[in-house]
Amino acid sequence: MTARILSIGTATPPTTIRQEQIRDFFAAQPSADRLTQRLICATFDAAQIDHRFTVIPELGEPGASGLFVDEHGVLRAPGTALRNAEYIRHAPDLSRRAAEAALAEAGVPASDVTHVITVSCTGCFAPGPDFRLVRDLGLAVSTERYHLGFIGCAAAFPALRAAERFCAARPDAVVLVVCTELCSLHVRPNTTPDQIVSSSVFGDGSAAAVITAAAGDRPGLDLDRFATILTDEGESDMAWTIGDDGFEMILTAEVPRIIGREIRGAVDAFLGDAHPDAWAVHPGGRSILDRVESGLELDPSALAVSRDVLRQYGNMSSATVMFILRALLHDPDLPTDAVIAGLAFGPGLSVESALLTVRGARPARALDDGDAEAGELAASATVGR
Repeated sequence: MTARILSIGTATPPTTIRQEQIRDFFAAQPSADRLTQRLICATFDAAQIDHRFTVIPELGEPGASGLFVDEHGVLRAPGTALRNAEYIRHAPDLSRRAAEAALAEAGVPASDVTHVITVSCTGCFAPGPDFRLVRDLGLAVSTERYHLGFIGCAAAFPALRAAERFCAARPDAVVLVVCTELCSLHVRPNTTPDQIVSSSVFGDGSAAAVITAAAGDRPGLDLDRFATILTDEGESDMAWTIGDDGFEMILTAEVPRIIGREIRGAVDAFLGDAHPDAWAVHPGGRSILDRVESGLELDPSALAVSRDVLRQYGNMSSATVMFILRALLHDPDLPTDAVIAGLAFGPGLSVESALLTVRGARPARALDDGDAEAGELAASATVGR
């Protein structure tokens, strides 16, 4: 039996960052000279992002102050311990909300879950996010727990791959995969090109998927196969390390060019005879999508969903491609048996690929964590019955 994604739930923090507002905030920082101001404005304007979400209220409210912004509107540099404390305060609740939305949409009681896989690269603590989900959702204390940490933007596909392996080993398994990233907690006041790019694209969000091979005729996305490739270059161009004042992103301008050079060979080897009807490409940034589109000679419409998610949410690291899959899961124009090719890029530079097939008639609208009826649906069905 093939493992199938039955549902994907999402959650975002309440604070919205409008791109033009946060652009002007960074351009007004005392450390930004005239040349830096021009670079900030050009970078933010070229990102093709309308807004993002953050757990830092003062970043979305001009004039507000707090841990990250002082009373004069100057960006602070809190230490890593303070940033991680904010991660511990916000990440579990965001994960729970996304997971509850996924379980409700799938009609799967929490008691049916046999495995939990959590994903994050923007914070850490123990007992970790996997432990908290078992406790907060009221899962069985015997639920198997796994955490994939610090894999970066590409981590959702390894998590789904692990879920597929668990389902193959145990046909009655119900796996809950939850990707939660609070990228904005690592915003920094320096004005290096890497930091300007990071500040212009990253946001916060969580996405959860319910996966089982005991789906019967229930609709969803079949997990057909996966691949992972390490490119010959890029190890020093995309990196993510822990510093004294937050996690430090290295994201050079060479990354899109490396992807442009490597993408054809990586994808051709993975796809073989498959002919995708849709694409779920992680939008690390507009230029990465541009390089994938040109490198694979795709029609501009092929990456429309990826660009739309980037525009509405920014780059939420590992959670982003799950938001894209959620949109495709509920796309009424994708027929049963449509093939979806997924791509995500992580530190290394690594390329993670997935091939999925649409099964059954999906609802035109997906639940999210704000739906009033979510709680009522949770007990409506049980997997395999």
